[in-house]
Amino acid sequence: MKILIQNGRVIDPASKFDAVCDVAIAGGRIVSLQTPPADFSPNKTIDATGCIVVPGLIDLSARLREPGYEHEGMLESELAAAVAGGVTSLVCPPDTDPVLDEPGLVEMLKFRAEKLHQSRVFPLGALTRALQGEALTEMVELTEAGCVGFSQAEVPLANTQVLMRALQYAASFDYSVWLRPQEIHLGKGVAASGALATRLGLSGVPVAAETIALHVIFELMRSTGARVHLCRISSAAGVALVAQAKAQGLPVTCDVSINSLHLTDADIGYFDSRARLDPPLRQQRDRDAIRQGLADGTIDVLVSDHTPVDEDAKTLPFAEAEPGATGLELLLSLAYKWSQDSAAGNAGLMRALAVLTSEPARVLGAALGTLQASAGQLVKGGVADICVFDPAAEWTVEPGALRSQGKHTPFSGYQLPGRVRYTLVGGQMAYQAHPLKAEI
Repeated sequence: MKILIQNGRVIDPASKFDAVCDVAIAGGRIVSLQTPPADFSPNKTIDATGCIVVPGLIDLSARLREPGYEHEGMLESELAAAVAGGVTSLVCPPDTDPVLDEPGLVEMLKFRAEKLHQSRVFPLGALTRALQGEALTEMVELTEAGCVGFSQAEVPLANTQVLMRALQYAASFDYSVWLRPQEIHLGKGVAASGALATRLGLSGVPVAAETIALHVIFELMRSTGARVHLCRISSAAGVALVAQAKAQGLPVTCDVSINSLHLTDADIGYFDSRARLDPPLRQQRDRDAIRQGLADGTIDVLVSDHTPVDEDAKTLPFAEAEPGATGLELLLSLAYKWSQDSAAGNAGLMRALAVLTSEPARVLGAALGTLQASAGQLVKGGVADICVFDPAAEWTVEPGALRSQGKHTPFSGYQLPGRVRYTLVGGQMAYQAHPLKAEI
């Protein structure tokens, strides 16, 4: 199918391209980014006047809840939520049931996702069998099955020797290991340590739970040479340690969730279980440091941390509620809101789009395979994964209107800027909102 996107403001963070122009698509690829070829005859023309045309978003943390937790989400609903949010590629953690520790499970998940022709799914393999922290998985076989890295998800490794061996194994094949820094014993609370947790009588998670784990990870990186991606940094002290590690040349990247970027522990309010999250929401000084770290490049990527949770698991006392929130459909709008909140102006918009497109593509690197040359960017001849959004459109987050099976979000009732109008995956229309502009 040939598609022409006309008169949109085309922004490509990878090349810093920013201009009002047309994008011509044929055979699933971009054939031009300026004036379409004279003989180009589109089957469909999209008038993107007033809209911004960007590479399809890449979300590095989105749980699809399949296999094993279909009551909380499944591929059909969660991938529909992804394309509605402009997300054309996503990475899913291995904490399914059964755990993604066997090649057959990975192949089945990828086959199911590909048949739906929506967002591309890139699974993380389990670092240890059943995530139990004892025996390492067969990383080579899992990579051949389609895994882009290896993770313990939310299950920290208690045995440092096992972690060291895992990093040595990964380093020998240049695989990346994805770790959420959390000391296993200190990280067992349900809210960030501080005055609010004390007042509410909630068990606390101190900042040291993150910083101790970071020190261990960085020391093991120095001795093994492994590449590590840190998932969902949550504290000012953690951001500072990542900055030091990067300054020392360690091959480390990191991300932060939309929740930690915008919210603080005060948003727990009166035991609001929608704000029961892992990592827990911290204080304002932590949020401010995260915002600055994302702006200056210390933090590489912004993620949705999409974790659909069903009604029964959320409508419980705060400490008993299952942690997690839906986020795929909010990712772009919350990144755009952050760019508006910053004083950087237009440069802020470019950075906000980069942390959703070119930066996550850089983190994935060679694991993207044939997509590496064009994922997260708009380039002539590249795969046409594209998001078109209206920056002037404001919308209210209404849980019942979300496509995800998970309806719980701490942003419920928020009015957010920017609404996705079209999402193209491989040149095919994967999502189309009710158009505001004339179409042919």
